[in-house]
Amino acid sequence: MSKRLEDFMTNNRGEFDDLEPRADIWNNIAMELDAWDEEKQMQTKKREAKTFSLGFVLKVAASVIVVMGLGFGLYLKNQKPAGINLADISPTYAKQQVHYASMIESKRTRLKLVAKFDPQLYNEFNAELLKMDASYKKLNIDLATSPNRERVLRAMIRNLQIQTEVLNQQLNVIEQFNQSKKDHEIENKDI
Repeated sequence: MSKRLEDFMTNNRGEFDDLEPRADIWNNIAMELDAWDEEKQMQTKKREAKTFSLGFVLKVAASVIVVMGLGFGLYLKNQKPAGINLADISPTYAKQQVHYASMIESKRTRLKLVAKFDPQLYNEFNAELLKMDASYKKLNIDLATSPNRERVLRAMIRNLQIQTEVLNQQLNVIEQFNQSKKDHEIENKDI
């Protein structure tokens, strides 16, 4: 401490000791501190009631996401197109589609008979048909969302026509092969 301050305190010591605080001052201070402490505890409890732990928030968020995902999945499942009536788009194309589809089915049945005698040839022929059939199925899916349904329907009919032509060619190849096989057997019998 500085010398001046020490001298001042020494010279005025009597005046400092002369004034004493009231006897109940410490009790008042203690009561105010207790009240202040209680107020702080109440504020802390209010804050704790309003705040959530990060884990709790993440659990709630994950639950909401799962519920929303399930709801969206159910919504999409129920939104599948109920099948498009081709006759509503074009009655002529609808008749052609039925005609070509039945022709293809009968020709495929005939082609399946080849599988018993020549499975390798059948697999080669069938692979081509499966590619065209996949293309047809994609067009069928596009039909539901296309703004120009008649154009997609024409493409579907064209695909069926091509499938019919390919099946006819495949069946002709098989018939020619069978005919040449018979001719060869007849020649061998004559010899």
